[in-house]
Amino acid sequence: MILEKYSGSGNDFLITHMCHYQNPSEIAKKLCDRHLGIGADGFIILRPHQKYAYEWLFFNSDGSSALMCGNASRCVGLYAFKHQLATSNHTFWAGKRAINIEVKENNIVKTYLGKPSVIQTHYLKTSFNTTAYSIDTGVPHLVIFVPSQTMLPKFKTQELKDLREKFDSNINIAYIKDLQTLFVTTYERGVEDITLACGTGMAASSAVYQLIYKAPKQLTCIPPSQEILNFTLQDDGIAFEGEVHYIATCIPSNL
Repeated sequence: MILEKYSGSGNDFLITHMCHYQNPSEIAKKLCDRHLGIGADGFIILRPHQKYAYEWLFFNSDGSSALMCGNASRCVGLYAFKHQLATSNHTFWAGKRAINIEVKENNIVKTYLGKPSVIQTHYLKTSFNTTAYSIDTGVPHLVIFVPSQTMLPKFKTQELKDLREKFDSNINIAYIKDLQTLFVTTYERGVEDITLACGTGMAASSAVYQLIYKAPKQLTCIPPSQEILNFTLQDDGIAFEGEVHYIATCIPSNL
């Protein structure tokens, strides 16, 4: 099996379209281990699809499967274009929804996530805030806004873990820098830690911000990686774009 490693805004993924192992979940755990494997937030297998350019099987670093990951979709889009599996503008199947991809110059990739779910409000006793918002942008998310950038967590905590388990969602802590700029830190389920970025988490935070605070439809989000992503929120859904980085080609052994 030959893998390629890509990074989108700090989220890193191992991608292949040449995997024939019977238990890819176990393979994902081995490959994504940052000490005994190659290291990644997720492992993705591309397979042919009758209607779309391809479909994916997506596995988190703990071996659990997932339907959607925003930054992974951008990385996969570039991989597929590079390997002539798809054109620069194409659509692939991500478990339960079709995802539209646009590969631009300089490895800028745009993903159209579609419409998010209805936002629900929760009143919680947390160290961050008493109000939280749940929303699904392909993955379920909980969004909490904090009044200071210093309140954005730098490390995983028991409180984040408890919220993740209670809502079975990714947990996003967002800070509004100005009218068009959000800083977003995400504790991701399946990784069970704070990641350098989460595309659907920033999309969720942007959607809540626009609805609750009447923000503009063009927003910039900055995750812990500091790689800027640009979001567009329209009536037909959310799109976002940013640079994708090819890291390496890998041939794993002892699988």
